[in-house]
Amino acid sequence: MTDLATQYAVERLNARYAAAIDEDRLEEWPRFFTERARYQIITRENHERGLPVGIFTADSRGMLEDRVASLREANIYEAQRYRHILSPSLVLDAAGGIVTAATNYQVIRILQDGATMLFSVGRYLDRIALRGAEPLFEEKLVICDSRRVDTLLAIPL
Repeated sequence: MTDLATQYAVERLNARYAAAIDEDRLEEWPRFFTERARYQIITRENHERGLPVGIFTADSRGMLEDRVASLREANIYEAQRYRHILSPSLVLDAAGGIVTAATNYQVIRILQDGATMLFSVGRYLDRIALRGAEPLFEEKLVICDSRRVDTLLAIPL
C-alpha cells in the first residue's frame, strides 16, 4: 500500500506539470525534470512492441529548455492552448527514493478561433525522484493511445 505522502507528491508533481503547460508557462516545464531526465512521446503501439521510435524524445533538461526556446523564437504554429485532465495516479513501485507511477491523461486543444478538440489521450508512465526538496521526473513517457497524431504537436503533452 502506498503511503499518502508519496501519493500526494506524485499527484502534485503531475498537477503542477500540467498547469505550467496549460497556462503557457513553458519556461517552467523543464524544471520539473532532473538534469539527465528522459522525456518521450510515443504511441502505445510502439511502446508495447518495445520499439524505441517516438514522436519526440529528449535525454536531458537542456534539450527540454532548447525545445521551449525553439517554440518561443523559431517555430511558427497556430496559436493554441491545452487543458489537461488527469486521473489519480497509480503508484506502481517505490524504492530507493524513486517512484514509478502511471497517470491517465486527456489533453484538449483550444485554437485561437475558439475551436476545441480532444487532442491526445493516453497515460504517463513516470519515474520520479523523491530525493530533493521537490520531486522531479527522471523519466516521463507520454504514451499516446492513438497512433494517429496531428502533425502540429508543438506544445509538450
